[in-house]
Amino acid sequence: MPTRKPAQLLLAFYGDMVMDFVDEPIPAAVLLDVLEGAGIAPATTRATLNRMSHRGLLSGVRTGRAVSYDLTESGIEVLREAAGRVHSPHPFEPQGSGWTLVTFSVPEGQRQLRHRLRATLTWAGFAPLRDGLWVAPGTIDLGAALHPLQHELPVGALTGFFAHEVSGFEMGESVESAWQLEAIRAAHDEFGAEWRAPAPPAGPTPALTMRTALVADWLALLRADPGLPSRYLGPSWPADDSTAIYQTRQKELAAPSTSELAARLG
Repeated sequence: MPTRKPAQLLLAFYGDMVMDFVDEPIPAAVLLDVLEGAGIAPATTRATLNRMSHRGLLSGVRTGRAVSYDLTESGIEVLREAAGRVHSPHPFEPQGSGWTLVTFSVPEGQRQLRHRLRATLTWAGFAPLRDGLWVAPGTIDLGAALHPLQHELPVGALTGFFAHEVSGFEMGESVESAWQLEAIRAAHDEFGAEWRAPAPPAGPTPALTMRTALVADWLALLRADPGLPSRYLGPSWPADDSTAIYQTRQKELAAPSTSELAARLG
C-alpha cells in the first residue's frame, strides 16, 4: 500500500467529494472514519485537521460538543488549481509545444516561501535543470500556476521564458536527469498494482475511503509525472494504462461513495 499523508487524503476528500457538491461543513466523525479506513489513526487525523485550520485551508464549526470542518476560500483556491489536470482525459500529455523555463531567486530569510515556490513549480510540471533554472514541458500558464504566491513573491524574484530546442542540442539527456524517468515509471507501476483490482477497506465508509485514497494516489502520480513529450519516453510508457485505471475506478466508486456521504450527513 502506498504511504499516504493525512493532509493529502483530506484534500483529496474535499476536492473530489465536497467542493461543488456539498454546501455544509463535514462532521469530524465522518473524516475520522474515512481516514481510519485508509490506515490513519484518529488522533493523527485530529491533529492534521487542527494544522489545516491554522493554515487557513479549513474552518472549524462547533455545534455543541461536535466539530465540523468546511473549506475556506484559500482551501477552495488550492483545490481549484489541481482540478483541471485531475479531471483531464489526457493528464499526461504536454500542453503546447516546446518548453517553459523559469529562473528565480528568493532571499535566504524566506526559506518557507522558497520551499512553497519549489512545491508549486513541481506541481506545475517543473524540474530543476541547473542551479536556479527550472524547466517544464509545453507552455505553462505561469500566472495561473503561481497565483497563490503572487502576493508573496518579491518583485523580480522569478523570470519566465518559452523556449524551443536547437537542432543538435536536444533535451534527451537533460530530461532523463531532471525527471528520473525510471522513478516515474515505477510510480505508474505502483499505482496500477494498487488500483487495478483493489480490495475494499474495512470500516463504516468503504466506498468513501476507497475513493479518497484513489484520488490521493492519483494526485501523487500527477505530481510525479509532468507529462513529457512521448519521444523522450521508453516503449510501453504506462501513462495511458494509469489513466484508464483511474477513470474506471472513479466510475465504479461514484454512486456508492456519494450514497455513503449522503447517509452520514443525514
